[in-house]
Parts: sequence; structure tokens; C-alpha cells
Amino acid sequence: MYNGQDEDPFEAIRKGFEKFAQRTRAAAGPNGPRPDGRRIARWLLAVAAAALAIWGGLSSFYQVGTEETGVVLRFGRFTTFADPGLHFRLPFGIDRVYQVATGRVLKLEFGFRTVRADVKTEYATKGFEAESLTLTGDLNVSDLEWIVQYQVADPFKYLFRIKDPEEAIRMVAEAAVRMAVGNSNVTEVLTTERAMLATEIQKNLQTILNGYDIGVRIVTVKFQDVNPPEPVKAAFNEVNEAQQEKESLIFQAREQYNREVPKSAGVAKSTILEAEGYAVERLNRAKGETARFLALLAEYSKAPLVTRQRLHLETLEEVLPQIDQIYAMDGKAPSALPLLELRGRTKEVKP
Repeated sequence: MYNGQDEDPFEAIRKGFEKFAQRTRAAAGPNGPRPDGRRIARWLLAVAAAALAIWGGLSSFYQVGTEETGVVLRFGRFTTFADPGLHFRLPFGIDRVYQVATGRVLKLEFGFRTVRADVKTEYATKGFEAESLTLTGDLNVSDLEWIVQYQVADPFKYLFRIKDPEEAIRMVAEAAVRMAVGNSNVTEVLTTERAMLATEIQKNLQTILNGYDIGVRIVTVKFQDVNPPEPVKAAFNEVNEAQQEKESLIFQAREQYNREVPKSAGVAKSTILEAEGYAVERLNRAKGETARFLALLAEYSKAPLVTRQRLHLETLEEVLPQIDQIYAMDGKAPSALPLLELRGRTKEVKP
């Protein structure tokens, strides 16, 4: 299927005519009969017409892939975008179609290349040191491997705004990474600030590409592997392990804090509620005792002797049931008078 980028069909027809003429002359020989020019011309015209018809039919249809968008040019001028599927176009190269993968997330690799993408992916790092070795702000060298994922947002701009958009994205991404790493120290690059650096690089890269207006949207910038130089790799690994242990201890402390503080707050609140309830109870009891005493005082003022005798008897009713042994004392008797222990010995009366 002709897609606007194959060999010129007129050139193919001309070559076919030349081959046919050479074979005809070779078959006739130097002294052989010369073919009829009219017949040859008619035959050639028929062949040319058939070739043009076939070429026109084949070049009138094109198919756009599922994850692609077709950019249709008519006489070199942009006409429209084509969605996935089978489409018609003007034949003989009048309409040219360029297909761009707009439905896929494209990826650029820096400092390594994927050799085989399978269940066990294989990578190659040799020969890419010029991309991976980066100078940090404190004049240390770090070995970075990162990826840039992007998506084509405008296929026309992606094709015609710049000659090689993929190479342009690669160069701008490498410059953005070196600028961000150059403004950071080696500890931030290797341990704590990798995610923040990746986010900053993504924003800067998108800003620069928007200025170029090439119709590209950056999806993500991610550091695959960040290593220190080989002579100090062991020391940096120890630093990284210490940092991870520190983060783990901080996490454990926060977990303990989140568990104990709410528990203590609950206990404190419960104690305060109990104290408030006890205070209300004591206050109400005191108010009740006060009202009872005032009522008793009023009765005592009316009949002191009777009230005193009643209070004495009521007190004995409350106290005597709590005493195990009772003794009756008589001033005239020489000793105490024992009483029978009748409390608690009453027999049950069966029904």
C-alpha cells in the first residue's frame, strides 16, 4: 500500500519500459526483424494504463493503526487528521499520509539501553557512560540511569515543527537532568531528593518543549538507577543503609506516638469525666444533707424532746443491726447482763 513515502511509480514504469526494450532488441538480434512500432506503442500504452490503474487503486486507500493518527497532506499542505481504520485518499501521490503513534507512551532511555524486553529484561550499560556520568553541585561524579516517557499530543507539530523530534527531546532531557543534578549535592542525588529532582526535571523539560511547540507531552521522568563512583560506592551504600534505618526508626516512633497519645488522651478524658461526675454527686449529696438538716432543725425547734428521742431511736436502728454481740449494762448489777444470740438463728418456715 502506497503511503506517500515509497518509490515514485513513474520511475518504476520508466525502468520497466527500458527493460522491455532491451529484451526486445536482444531477442531480435542485430540482423533480425525489427518489431512493429505501432504495436509496441499500443502495447506500451496498455501496460502504462494498467499500471496507472493499479497504482491509482492501491494508492487510493490507506489504513491507520489502532494506536496511531494519520496526518494527511494534499499537495504538501496539511488537510486533516485520520483516525484509526481504513480511509480513502486522492491517488497518484496527491494525498500523502504520515502515521504517528499518538496512543502509545514512548520512552527514551539514558545511560542504558534495553536489549531484550521479556520476563527477565536485559539491559546494556557499556558505551553509554557519556550519558550517565553527571557532575553534582559539590563537584562529585554520579552515575545516573533514567528514562523519559512522553506522548505525542499534536502529530502535525511533532512531524513538521522540527526535523528530528526524538533527538531534540533527548538533548533537552539530558540538559535538564544535568542542570538539576548540577544544582544539588551528591547526597541529595543518591539518597533523599531523587523523587523531587525527577519532578523538577519533568516540569522544566515540559516548559522547554512547550517553547519549541513540537506537540509533545511529558508523562514522567524517572531515575532507574543512581550509583556513586566505583571507588566510594561502599561508603555511599553504608550511608544509604543508615538513612533507611533512620527512616525506619522515625516511622516506628511515629507509630508508637500515634498509638500512645490517643490512648493517653482517652484515659485523661475518662478521668476528667469521672471527677466531674463525682463532684456533681458530692454537691447534690451535700445539698440534700443540707436540706434534710434544715428540715430537721425546723422540727427540732417545734418539739425538742420528741425530736431528740426520735433521732436517738433512728440512730439505734441504723447501728444495732451492724453489731455482732449486744450487751445490756445496768448500773445496779455487779456485771454485764448477757443476752441470747437470737439474730440469724431463726429457722426457715417451710411452706
